[in-house]
Amino acid sequence: MIHSAPAAPSRWLRDYGLPAFLTLASLLIALLGDDTAAALRYERAPILAGEVWRLFTGHLVHLSWSHLWLNLGGLALIWFLFRRQLGAGMWWLVLLVSSLAVSSGFLLFDPALEWYVGLSGVLHGLFMAGLIVGLRTGAWSDWLLLSAVVAKLIWEQLYGALPGSTEAAGGNVIVDAHLYGAIGGAAVALALRLYRRGKYGERVNN
Repeated sequence: MIHSAPAAPSRWLRDYGLPAFLTLASLLIALLGDDTAAALRYERAPILAGEVWRLFTGHLVHLSWSHLWLNLGGLALIWFLFRRQLGAGMWWLVLLVSSLAVSSGFLLFDPALEWYVGLSGVLHGLFMAGLIVGLRTGAWSDWLLLSAVVAKLIWEQLYGALPGSTEAAGGNVIVDAHLYGAIGGAAVALALRLYRRGKYGERVNN
């Protein structure tokens, strides 16, 4: 049986659907203005009152246009580096888990944080997932990059945001978002690696 290649639109959606969704949704929210942003941002009290959509939509809201462009630039870099490390479905799973990791982390461990916006926590999750899955190649550059990311997260927990990041974002940087997102993305990547290793081991044993 001959299998034809997927149609161009389907292939494009598979390869770029996730960054396209994040980009278009973030731009639309920014264009709709402050009232829409206030209704969608992560906000502790409304979430506890039942507005659970904020657990996800808060990551699509931004403080300013400069904050938005900064995050979209980071998204483009991540997709350039790691797009081929995971399939489309797994990338969507990383997005979901990372979003929940950040928002749940705030609810559980940062009760004083009243509200939050931005994609940076989720970006750390996407970055960690792509990087950890890619470690199977054994390239020293990947291990060096992983060490740099871990060092950044430790620095932020000890000393706060990196110099210049607050000015670039146009507001306070909530560094816990980076940690929670990275943990979420890493958890998905490690679970996938364990699954693949177990599946490969079963084939060898059989």
